[in-house]
Amino acid sequence: MSLDEAGRQLEAAIHDARVAFDCIELDDLERAHTNAITARAAVDAAEYAIRVEAERREGEGEKESSGGGSAEPGAAGSADTSEGLPG
Repeated sequence: MSLDEAGRQLEAAIHDARVAFDCIELDDLERAHTNAITARAAVDAAEYAIRVEAERREGEGEKESSGGGSAEPGAAGSADTSEGLPG
């Protein structure tokens, strides 16, 4: 999934929501209900695509930050984390 897919899903949701709105105006409640459900499904798919991309980017950020210049065990500053622990 990608952000392009999220965009396509949101465009589909907009369309389905407009159709649902028009169907309500035409008193076609069954078709309005169907289109409201498909609009919601498209929004859910877009949200998932965005979340996957955000997690991917977060994972890349963690790899970059841990890749260079991180303190090794026993290095200066690492002893500070254990001073307050019992035992």
